[in-house]
Amino acid sequence: MGTTIMDWNSYLDDMKGNLREMHKSAPETMKGFGALEKGVTSGTATDHKTKELVALGIAIGLRCEPCIGFHVKALAKAGGTREELCDILGVAVQMGGGPALMYASKTLAAWDQLVTEQA
Repeated sequence: MGTTIMDWNSYLDDMKGNLREMHKSAPETMKGFGALEKGVTSGTATDHKTKELVALGIAIGLRCEPCIGFHVKALAKAGGTREELCDILGVAVQMGGGPALMYASKTLAAWDQLVTEQA
C-alpha cells in the first residue's frame, strides 16, 4: 500500500476557505480569536520566531494539521530554519511519544513542501 503525499498548499487553501466561512457565520468569535492572536504576537519578552516554534510544538502535541501548516509558514517567515524546527520536533516527540512522532514527521514534510520547495 503506497503512502499518499499531502498537498499542504491545497490543504491550507481549503482551510482558509473554511475559516472565511466561520468568519461570516460567527464574526464575534473570530474577532475575539483575532484579538487574542494580536495580543500574543504583540508581546515583546519573547521573539516571534520562538513563539512560532512553541506553537508548532503544541500543534504537534494536539495533532492539529492546519495549525502545523500555518505555523510552519509563519516560522519560515519569522526566519526559522529547518534545523531549529528539527530541534523542536525532537522535544515534541520526547514529550508526546509515538503519536507526536507521527505528527513531527508530518511537520517536517510540511516544511519541506511549503518552505524548501518555495525557495
